[in-house]
Amino acid sequence: MDAERGATRRGRRPAGQETRGQILAAARDEFLEQGYDGASVRSVARRAGVDPGTVRHWFGDKAHLFAATIGLSDVDPAAVVRAAVEGPLEGIGARVVRHVLDAWDADDAGAGIRIALPVALADPDRRALLPQFLGAEVLGPIAARLDPATARLRATLAATQIVGVLLARYVVGLEPLASLPSSEVAALVGPTLERYLVGDLGGAPAGSPEDPRGEPVAVAASQEQNSSHGE
Repeated sequence: MDAERGATRRGRRPAGQETRGQILAAARDEFLEQGYDGASVRSVARRAGVDPGTVRHWFGDKAHLFAATIGLSDVDPAAVVRAAVEGPLEGIGARVVRHVLDAWDADDAGAGIRIALPVALADPDRRALLPQFLGAEVLGPIAARLDPATARLRATLAATQIVGVLLARYVVGLEPLASLPSSEVAALVGPTLERYLVGDLGGAPAGSPEDPRGEPVAVAASQEQNSSHGE
């Protein structure tokens, strides 16, 4: 009897993994067709032929689902950034760098990220979705704390700094940056990041934010739209 129970339990696991794989395939197609902002947990569930609760059981919210489609199942970039931006604006640059690097250095997430990120960047479809994901889930929490007049520009500048450090440290392995403790990197890079976020940009436009083409950008509306995590 015990052997039969064990066989039954072992027999259920592939079915569950098959469902997970179907959801991932459906999510990839949904994100590619609708974009990150247009996709939702419910739309992915419909495409996969399951209920939304099943999607949430395996992947949680839309941010985690998207991360899983590019191979980053063990990390939540948005949670890392939200934790980093809490507290006073003074010192925010060093806090963001320290939190991000500590997350990437963690044994349970760092190895997967170091493998998955180059793969994601090499895939044109996944690479095309990354800016949307970063804008909604990573830059959003940063921009929410900034002056709306320059929030988009500042958050984008901050992203270039963070992504550059991550690529140099973990993907390229550029020394001595790759071997420095996260606290030292935060002390070195933090002031530059803080200037991007809250310092003088020296010529950044005041008033309504604009994108590089000079078109108005509704930052507040965008943040409100992206706050539901695609449910």
